[in-house]
Amino acid sequence: MDSDGTQDARGTHASPVPRPAGPAEVPAMPPRPPRAPATPPMPDGSAFLTWLRAPRPDAAPGVWRFGHRPRPAEEPEEIPARQLLSGALIAFLVGWLIWSLLQNGYIGTWWWVPFDLIVPDAWRGGDSDLGETGTFVLYQGYELLVALAIMVGAARLGRWGEVWRRFVTPRFRRPEAQETRTTPEDDPAQWNELRAAGAADAAERLAAEARTGLMRDVDHARILRAWQGVRTGRHSLATFSGAVLEDGAAACLHPSGERDLPARLARHDLVTGQVRLGTTVDDARNPYAYRGTGLALGPDLLGTSLVAVGPAGSGKTGTVVRPLAESLCLHALAGRAAVVVVGAAGAGLGPADAYDVVVRIGNQDSEYDLDLYGGTTDPDEAAAVLAEALVGDLADPHPGSDSRRSTTVLAQLLGPFRAVHGRFPSVPELRQLLDGAPGPFAAMRQGLQETGQESLLRELDARERQMGQPGDVGGVLGDRVALLDRPAFAGFFDTSGQTRPFTLKALDHPVRVRIDLPQRGHADASKMLARLVLAQFTASVAVREDRSLFACLLLDDATGVVTPEAVRGIQRLRSGNAGVVLTLRTLDDVARPLRGPLLGATGCRMALSGVTPWDGQDFAEVWGKEWTEARDVTDRQIIAETPAGKAVHMLRRVITGKAPTARAVTVRQVERERWSASELAHAVPAGHAVLSLTDVKGEHAPPLLVDLRG
Repeated sequence: MDSDGTQDARGTHASPVPRPAGPAEVPAMPPRPPRAPATPPMPDGSAFLTWLRAPRPDAAPGVWRFGHRPRPAEEPEEIPARQLLSGALIAFLVGWLIWSLLQNGYIGTWWWVPFDLIVPDAWRGGDSDLGETGTFVLYQGYELLVALAIMVGAARLGRWGEVWRRFVTPRFRRPEAQETRTTPEDDPAQWNELRAAGAADAAERLAAEARTGLMRDVDHARILRAWQGVRTGRHSLATFSGAVLEDGAAACLHPSGERDLPARLARHDLVTGQVRLGTTVDDARNPYAYRGTGLALGPDLLGTSLVAVGPAGSGKTGTVVRPLAESLCLHALAGRAAVVVVGAAGAGLGPADAYDVVVRIGNQDSEYDLDLYGGTTDPDEAAAVLAEALVGDLADPHPGSDSRRSTTVLAQLLGPFRAVHGRFPSVPELRQLLDGAPGPFAAMRQGLQETGQESLLRELDARERQMGQPGDVGGVLGDRVALLDRPAFAGFFDTSGQTRPFTLKALDHPVRVRIDLPQRGHADASKMLARLVLAQFTASVAVREDRSLFACLLLDDATGVVTPEAVRGIQRLRSGNAGVVLTLRTLDDVARPLRGPLLGATGCRMALSGVTPWDGQDFAEVWGKEWTEARDVTDRQIIAETPAGKAVHMLRRVITGKAPTARAVTVRQVERERWSASELAHAVPAGHAVLSLTDVKGEHAPPLLVDLRG
């Protein structure tokens, strides 16, 4: 089957899988008319301009950059609030007392000595040259200077400035977005880069659309993506300018015709490409620079892949997979990404209208089918991917092992069959071949003999000799294929051209795909299909022509999916500008020898509330240890030796109820686990998770305690 995922096999589908739409390209079929945006734009565009001009300073990996206020890397030594306020009050009272003593002459008149030395005699007294009023002002002015000097001294001693910064300023601080100030030279709403390149008319049209409320965040991101195509030479400046002048903010549309999703549940910032998942807890175990900041993910972090582990109900789907799927769908509408979301039917992965392709395996009303062979025409490649799906979980998980024998068996059948029939076998036909049915073998042999394909005849002969021999994996493969040869799947995986097959070869385009697996009643088949999608994904992204398009696979519930070949495939994704997101209820769903390699192959690791101590131990090992400062405090009872000392100690015991003690503090540098297995299992509150991050540039964020509800 030669489907590349963009053709309509029956010629009746009006919305083909989207191809990349640049300013000079027109979709193969008329796009659907754009529906109303999920959030209508403001009439004057003020909300959009405020969002666009908001500061987004550079920050550490995972920090929500929209309106972010950078913090010091180390926590400053802060005086406790009670001590600070009491000190400020005492300093004020001391200053007031000193001023009162000076005013009432209790400490002499020495403070008038500077006045007597500086002011001429002619200016003093009621008959001075200045007059009575001038003399009064002169004396009062000097007293005011002395009072100010006392107040300044009291303020410095009482740290009034610190009191003002901590307790007064925050109450009058305006929101970050309102503090923004831009100049025409650095205003992103003016599209100055287009003006500098000679597209002033296009820039003015876009600026006017932004001011009048006709532009939204997806439009801005999509047009920037098209402009990048102009800069790299994929599109001409004249074509880009013509598209913008004609359509304004609706230029360079996604082939679906959509400019937004039907609904948004998470907070997104398409300027930075981030989606906010929660808030980093203000906890001593988190680095000070992260405390209280928003926690967000984007393609720069998903490009290293993410594995999230937590029991059922811990929030894997609702707080992790769903926001990420929503974000990547927005990126796809902007022409930046291709996304495939795989999960059980009804798992809550977003409405069907948010996707271009929805494959409902086992549902006879499904508009799309799934290509079992990944759209390839190479029998060896098809055999390798199919073998991984069928028996990848049965392969020895130790290093150096693979499913080579299964691949060889399938290749011995797929090659001859395609040479004779011009297509790969359907599921029932493949089952017959693996079971050794004589009819299909005889038909293939006759066809090969008539065309003189001796090499393929030898492949077929070898397969017939191996059937029934000890150690032959054909029977195991046949049993696995039988799981797909069920009445519920009768209309799926067809290779005769009677269905609309979708293949992951379409990831060269900004396509949004959702695949619903039939986990109810077909759990084993669902695991097999999930392995098939993952294998096809890792094989497809490695040979993409346009790697500037970020590709991501979100696999909700990866139970039985992690195999030795899958781990090796995940390790190769970063270089192909691609990543995967895997969720697991427990690491026990992964073979023990593969748990370490899986956590090592993924740059982002998340342990949600409720993980077991055994899972926590694996995370604790991969996160390692760090040097910390340990304080040992000991209290030693003080023994009085004099009668007066004994009397004082007795009085303290009567007042406090405790014996007088002396405290000794010992400070040591010790190496401890960042998060222990016990802490991960018992100290992570509900709705929280511990998450470590690595971006595609190699920058790391240590394990962070995150509130996924914030």
